[in-house]
Amino acid sequence: MFQRRDKPKLHHRARDFLWPSLGWKRSTAYLFHRVARLPGSSYSIAAGFACGAAISFTPFVGMHFILGALFAWAIRANIIASAIGTAVGNPWTFPFIWAWTYNLGLWMGAGGQEVDVDTMDFSAIFTASMDAFLELDMVFLIDTAGPVLWPMFVGGLPTFIVVWLMAYFPLRPLVDGYQQRRIERRMRKSAANKQMEVE
Repeated sequence: MFQRRDKPKLHHRARDFLWPSLGWKRSTAYLFHRVARLPGSSYSIAAGFACGAAISFTPFVGMHFILGALFAWAIRANIIASAIGTAVGNPWTFPFIWAWTYNLGLWMGAGGQEVDVDTMDFSAIFTASMDAFLELDMVFLIDTAGPVLWPMFVGGLPTFIVVWLMAYFPLRPLVDGYQQRRIERRMRKSAANKQMEVE
């Protein structure tokens, strides 16, 4: 019902990801329908989405899908919902997320000398850190990336918990109500079909 017959091209998908052609309100409603229609209980779906949303506030860029899925699996939540939830972390929100978790981590006592977030290129740090990890360049990871990633990790921990709770508790009753309405519609449709057969 919600699938498109003609799949959009790659550059159209990239454009819609940055600025949805449907508008933010309709895109949010569409995303909710995609989540609510997933198989599983309201707990499983809401908890899975919360896992994906919360994991986006950790500095493990490039691993959010995997880590969100692992966390969802650990608490018996919907893994597909966790993948959808990672959309909370996107090019529009990441700059605010990174600045928030970094400054919060510094405030909590992690890290040493504070660096102005306005002049910090977080994307370049994450890219270089991934390359250093693959190349086992521990000197770069400890001396260069560490002073940035460690405060983000520390600041991301309490943020993870808060975001998970803020995503889970409002979403679960919404999914529960959506599923109940779907059941009622199916029952009415089934009753109407039986009535037609009798006539």
